[in-house]
Amino acid sequence: MLLRLKRIKELVLLFFDMVASQGLGYTAKKAAGFFKRRLRAKKGRFLPPQKALQAQKGEDTRLFPTISICTALYNTDPAFLQAFLDSFLAQSCQNGELCLADASDEQHAYVGQMVHRAMERSDRIRYVKLSENAGISANTNQAAKLAKGEYLALADHDDLLSPDACYQLAKAAFETKADFLYSDEALFTKDPKRPITGHFKPDFAPHYLECCNYICHLAAFKRADFWAVGGLCPACDGAQDHDLFLKLTEGEKTVVHIPLVLYYWRVHAASTSGGVEAKPYVTQAAIRAIDAHLQRVGIAGHTEPGLFPSTYRVVYQLPDKLPLISVIIPNKDHVEDLEKCLVSLYEKSHGARFEVLVVENNSQNSETFAYYETLKGRFSNLQVLYWQKGFNFSAINNFAREKARGEFLLLLNNDVEILTENWPAELLGLGCRPEVGAVGAKLCYPDGTLQHGGVITGLGGFAGHSHKYARAQAGGYMFRIGTVQDFSCCTAALLLVKARAFDAVGGLDEQFEVAFNDVDFCLRLRQAGWQVVYTPYLQACHYESKSRGLDQKGEAKLRFEKERQRLAGRFGKALLRDPFYNPNLTLDMENFAEAAVLPQYGSAPLGIVQTKKAGSSEKEQPI
Repeated sequence: MLLRLKRIKELVLLFFDMVASQGLGYTAKKAAGFFKRRLRAKKGRFLPPQKALQAQKGEDTRLFPTISICTALYNTDPAFLQAFLDSFLAQSCQNGELCLADASDEQHAYVGQMVHRAMERSDRIRYVKLSENAGISANTNQAAKLAKGEYLALADHDDLLSPDACYQLAKAAFETKADFLYSDEALFTKDPKRPITGHFKPDFAPHYLECCNYICHLAAFKRADFWAVGGLCPACDGAQDHDLFLKLTEGEKTVVHIPLVLYYWRVHAASTSGGVEAKPYVTQAAIRAIDAHLQRVGIAGHTEPGLFPSTYRVVYQLPDKLPLISVIIPNKDHVEDLEKCLVSLYEKSHGARFEVLVVENNSQNSETFAYYETLKGRFSNLQVLYWQKGFNFSAINNFAREKARGEFLLLLNNDVEILTENWPAELLGLGCRPEVGAVGAKLCYPDGTLQHGGVITGLGGFAGHSHKYARAQAGGYMFRIGTVQDFSCCTAALLLVKARAFDAVGGLDEQFEVAFNDVDFCLRLRQAGWQVVYTPYLQACHYESKSRGLDQKGEAKLRFEKERQRLAGRFGKALLRDPFYNPNLTLDMENFAEAAVLPQYGSAPLGIVQTKKAGSSEKEQPI
C-alpha cells in the first residue's frame, strides 16, 4: 500500500512537471509550482534516517581518517553560530574535529565566548583568536593550521553540517583513498528540515568546474595537498574555493562524489547562496582563478564572464593554421532544408577551413538532383557522394568518413540551421583540447524551446535529452544549459569529432541503423578515454518535428526495440547511472526534477573519477 501511494505521488508530480515545462500559461505554471512545493515539502526529506545515524554511532570507525572542518568566524550572527556549532557536536562519527579562526571585532566578543562554551562540551574543537581580519582566505588558512586530520573540509560560519557529514566523508576517504571528495548540498532559509531545494551534482566534471564552482559544499581533500598548493589564495577572495578546487583536481587525482546531502547552505542577504549580487567582487576573483588554472595546465586561452551570473566562459586560443573540418551531411530530398543548412554553414564560417560531403541517399525527386548540380558553382570544397544502399545513418557516415580529409569530422543533419557566427572557432576551441573526443551544441526548435542540451543515459530506461522543451535561453538546473558541460553523450545531429578518435573506436556501429547510434558512439568514445563536451556557445535550429515521437508501429517499432536491446546489452545497468546525472534526480522526465521517491538512503554508488594529466597518452597529444 505504501509503495502504491508513493507511486501515485510520483505520477502527480510528473504531471505538474509536465505542466510547468510545456508553458501552458502563467496561471497553470504557478499552480503547478505551488503543488510541487507542497508535495515535496516532506520534513527532513534530505536528512539521514535516525536508524542510519544510530548504526553509524555504533560502528567501529577507528581506522577512518580524521576530517578537520576549517571555518573562519567573523562577527557571526549568534543564532547562526550556535546552530553551526550544534551541527558539529551532533555528528554521528567522532572522527572529526572543528578548527575555528576568529577575526571578530571587540563588539562581537560573544563569538569567542560561544566557542569556548562549546569547547567545554567537546575536546574536538580547536580555536584561535586572530588579531585582525585578514580576509576569508587568510583567516581560513589560520584555521587549517590548527588541523590534525589527514583530510580538511571547508564550512562557512552561517551554515550547517548534516549529522552524518564527518562519517560519510571519512568512510568514503577510507574506502577509496581519494585525493578529493565532495557531496550534494541543500539550500534553506530558516529550517534545514524544510530545504528550499537540493543541489544534486554530477560526478567530477572538469569542464563544468572551469565554468562555475558547481562543487561548493561539502568538499574534503588531503591536508598535505592543501598546503602543497599554498592553501587558500587571498588574491582570489570571493572565489577562493573555486580556485582551490581547480588546483586540487589538476593532474592525476582520484576525485569522489558522494551523492548525499551532507551540507545545508543558508540563504540570506549576505550569502552567495542567494546569488553573487551580494558579493560583486566574486566575478573578477573567479576569472583570475580560472585564468591561473589555464596557465598551470598549459591551456592557451582566457576567461570571460559567462551567460549568467557566477558562470564563466573560457575562450581558447586557436592554432595559427586551423585544422580542416570535414562536414558530413546525409540527405534524401528535402532540398529546402539542405539549402538552409548549407547557407548557414558557409555564411557563418568566417573563412575557416572546411569541406562539405553531402551524402545522397536514394532521393526520389528529380528536383533534388538538379539542385545538386547548382551546388558546384555556389559552394567551395563541396562534393556530393552517392550512397546506393538503404538508409542506415551509421553506415552512411562511415562511408563518408572514408572520403573525408579533415582532422575533424562534423556530423550534421540536413535539417539543422547554424545560428552562431564563426561556428568553427566555437567547436574547435574545445575540440582541440587533447582530452576531448567530441563536442556537441545547443539545438533549439523553431519555437525557441530546447531540443538538445546534452544527452543523459538512463532517462526513460535508455537515454534522453537534457532539459528538452525548456526555454532555450534559460540557464537550466545549476546552469547546465548555459555552461560548457561534460556529458556522457551528445546528439549526432551536430557533433564535432576528432577523426582519429572516430577511427580509434571503429566509427559508428552499423547495427544501429536509426536510433541510439550517437549514444553508443559517444559511450564508446568515453570508454576509450575521450571526453564528450557540450557547449551553449554554438546554437543551431533543428527543424526536427517535436511530434515525430518514437518509432511505435510495425517494422520501425521492431527495429527500435532491437537497437534499444543492443544498447542495453552492450552497456547494461551502467546506462541507468550516468556519471553526469545525479541518482537523486528523476529518470522519468528530462527537466532535472528531484525524484518523487528518492533512492534508499546511501544506496547510490560513489562516483569515482581517476583524472589524468593532459598529454599523458598518445591519443591525448594536441592537434
